[in-house]
Amino acid sequence: MLTCIIRYHIDPTKRAAFDTYARNWSTAIPRCGADLVGYFAPHEGSATRAYGIYHVKSLAAYEAYRARLAEDPLGRENYAFAQSEKFLLREDRTFLKLVTGPNEDTP
Repeated sequence: MLTCIIRYHIDPTKRAAFDTYARNWSTAIPRCGADLVGYFAPHEGSATRAYGIYHVKSLAAYEAYRARLAEDPLGRENYAFAQSEKFLLREDRTFLKLVTGPNEDTP
């Protein structure tokens, strides 16, 4: 299992647009095959940093998920929404593998 963490740099004056974007992904991401943990928007501290977190079984599963997401009507609509509203200034993806759980157990 891999965890994908997307770090977003957002325009703080367009926070409501980011919230809409995140809510849309809460429907599209699970439908397309990833296990969504959630989207996290600024609350305290940085007003420009937000995160999206989900799990996939492997990098091959990620590639298949991305292909389904690109064909999903809500996925396409959400990509277009982000492009037109310009609230995402940068996004970076990192894939992490869990090596220990909360009780020091390995998965």
